[in-house]
Amino acid sequence: MGKANQTFLTEFILLGLSSDQQTQILLFVAFLIIYLLTTFGNLLIIVLINVDSRLHTPMYFFLKNLSFADLCFSTSIVPQMLLHFLVMQKTISFAGCSIQMFSFLVAGATESSLLAVMSYDRYVAVCKPLHYSIIMTQRVCMQLAIVSWASGALVSVVDTMFTLCLPYQGQNVINHYFCEPPALLQLASADTYKAEMALFSMGVVILLALVSLILISYWNILSTVMQMHSGDRRLKVFSTCGSHLIVVVFYYGSTIFTYMRPNTKNMKEGDKVISVFYSVITSMMNPFIYSLRNKDVKEAFKKAFGR
Repeated sequence: MGKANQTFLTEFILLGLSSDQQTQILLFVAFLIIYLLTTFGNLLIIVLINVDSRLHTPMYFFLKNLSFADLCFSTSIVPQMLLHFLVMQKTISFAGCSIQMFSFLVAGATESSLLAVMSYDRYVAVCKPLHYSIIMTQRVCMQLAIVSWASGALVSVVDTMFTLCLPYQGQNVINHYFCEPPALLQLASADTYKAEMALFSMGVVILLALVSLILISYWNILSTVMQMHSGDRRLKVFSTCGSHLIVVVFYYGSTIFTYMRPNTKNMKEGDKVISVFYSVITSMMNPFIYSLRNKDVKEAFKKAFGR
């Protein structure tokens, strides 16, 4: 059938992570537990930071924003995944696909910016402790948070616009578990070069540039720590930086692998498994790595719920 006689698609079919029924049940249980942990952990962080005045500091202000971004990120993807594990017809409307793509891109790109901002905050705290209160004022923190969310919205608009402006006719089966630009571009009925270059360009800005800033910040932190005379303090900073870098490797590594390749038409079956790390796992890990191990957060938890 020629293109002139083909109608534009109104819905897509998502293949998901597995077609085996028993495997889908196991995946449902696993991702339900992950989503509950993600939701509980991030909501807990937001509540504790709001109710405990001792946590009204720049670091926890950014952590609160990160937790909210994680909630949005996970909620835009996982509930639909859970539903599709239980039904035979794994469909999503074109409008639903568009909304999902826009919302997870906003949250994901914002998280990238916030991780860079948080690394800068730690750099100032460790390397310029005497000037910390002067540099990281309430106004500066608010501006950095606004810029993070604005950059996330900008990246989302660009990526979504270039992806959805392409014609989609004929094939409507997406070999993925959610509507992600690289997976959707495989179904486009026109040349995807401009869309791929748009994704790549946004990736350079929101991924490569930011991960470079993060690595520079932590390199300066580690250089400063090596000059400390206190072994206990040095060990504490190493432990904190090490756990933060785990998040960076998981999140940025898997995201860069997905979005920074020049030809998304060559996506393979294992690529959607890799995307689980930045779309699902990281949002669960962040509260435990960045917050729930901290002494201040533990004391705030005891104060709020220990009575």
